[in-house]
Parts: sequence; structure tokens; C-alpha cells
Amino acid sequence: MKDVVVLDYGSGNIRSVVRALERAGASVTLTADPSVAQEAEGLVVPGVGAYAACMAGLRAVRGHEVIGRRLAGGRPVLGICVGMQILFSRGIEHDVETEGCDEWPGVVERLQAPVVPHMGWNTVDAVSGTSLFAGVEGERFYFVHSYAVRDWTLVTNDRTRAPLVTWAEHGGDRFVAAVENGPLSATQFHPEKSGDAGAALLHNWVTSI
Repeated sequence: MKDVVVLDYGSGNIRSVVRALERAGASVTLTADPSVAQEAEGLVVPGVGAYAACMAGLRAVRGHEVIGRRLAGGRPVLGICVGMQILFSRGIEHDVETEGCDEWPGVVERLQAPVVPHMGWNTVDAVSGTSLFAGVEGERFYFVHSYAVRDWTLVTNDRTRAPLVTWAEHGGDRFVAAVENGPLSATQFHPEKSGDAGAALLHNWVTSI
């Protein structure tokens, strides 16, 4: 059974995430302790609410340092919803710009759709070669968000592989729905609220770590 920490930094549907990961076959610890989060086989960073508040909470428990150190050592991290958004360079909400963890280039900004927030079930355009979506490529997942990365230019060189990026669309606006990038993965939707499809995705991640 894989040892997974859900980072408790004051943001996220942490109890539902814990239960979903346990059902996916993980032994789960909920903690804000950086040393415990650093040593676990897998780390999950949930997130609900405003980008700036999530980043403040993350920094308060040194979560950004833990994420950086884990990735430097090739240790798996999974971000969920705003826990995905804070992995990008920065977020802009209500004209307030906040620096993120800068693990990926990209700006989190308001969706340009007739109806916001984007709330409910939606399909995704699962990328070729995906491991996260193996077996559930055509399924629907549950989204609740008003902000997302809408424009992301991938930068690679001879030493790096391009991340696998899965996109989705809401009201004619295309946005990043998930990313798989070596030890770092993330979903804009909530797998813990996405029924059997979300359970299968979490199982895919747990068994990969």
C-alpha cells in the first residue's frame, strides 16, 4: 500500500480527498508537517478558493519548498483544482496578481465564457500517451472553477520532455484540464467528486508512484 500525504494548508476538500485516495488503495496521512510531506511516497496538494489565499496558506506551511524539493528528487506530487493552479507562474484574480510556485509557465486567469463559474460535469480532450486517464479517456469529470490556464506555450529543449497536457472547453473557452510532467501531475477538476472515473484516475496515480 502506497504512503500518501494530503497537505493540510487550510484550503481544499481535504476529507473527501483523503477518503477518495484511501479507496484508490493508498495509506493516507493528512498533515501540515513539512518533513512528513517530504518523506511520503506521494504528495497531494488540494485547493479550493482564491489563488492568493491558497498561496499564502501554502507558504505558511512551507508547502512550496516541499513541492520544489520533492520534484528535484523525482518524488511524485499531484495538484487538484487550485492546488493545480498554484503550480503555474502566477495567478490574476480581481486585478490582483500573485506569484505561484512557477513549476510550469502559465497564467491563471478568469474564464472567458458566457457562464462563470464552470460548474458541473465535462469531458476532456485526453492527450495521447496519458497515464492518468488510462481507461477513462472518454469519461466526464466534475469541475468547479472560474479561473484556469487558457494559454500555455510549452518550452522544451534537448534535455527535457514536453509535459502531457489535457485540455477541456467551457462556453467556447479552452483551458488546461490536466498536466502530466514526470513526477508532477495535476487536474483542474475534482477527481474525488468525479465518481467512478475520478476513482480510476486516482488509482492510476497511486499505482504509478
